[in-house]
Amino acid sequence: MEYNKKGLAVFELIGRVLLALIFVFAALGKIEDYEGTRLYMVSHGLPGGLLPFVIALELAGGLAVIAGLWTRIAASLLALFSITAIAIFHHSLATINDQVVMLAETSFTGGLIVLAVHGPGCLSLDAFLRRARTRSSGGPVSTQPLGTPDP
Repeated sequence: MEYNKKGLAVFELIGRVLLALIFVFAALGKIEDYEGTRLYMVSHGLPGGLLPFVIALELAGGLAVIAGLWTRIAASLLALFSITAIAIFHHSLATINDQVVMLAETSFTGGLIVLAVHGPGCLSLDAFLRRARTRSSGGPVSTQPLGTPDP
């Protein structure tokens, strides 16, 4: 595991956790104030019936990124979700707060895109499952995460 020798694997894990925590907490906040969130969505022209799907995407996607399971798919879906949220809810630049929120959302989206492209690293369930499949097939053990082409 070349990443472990350089100490980068732990930083990849920490980065994934920090990037995904906002989605987990956002989902929990939406559950806590379900009716208020539903009304906020409706006030922006969205059907309130979408809220369970939003909560499921944020919670499942955030937890998947943290665990490094189906990371590229989860990060891609969360990035698309974030782009949509920016367009619908965070497009105003009227105040400095609006600008900061929009830029923060944009930054999360950039991090998710990088994660979707590069994968979760070797301290992830994707990498563990890939190594397990490689061992069971009798082939050489790879330290690359799922979806990463071998060099």
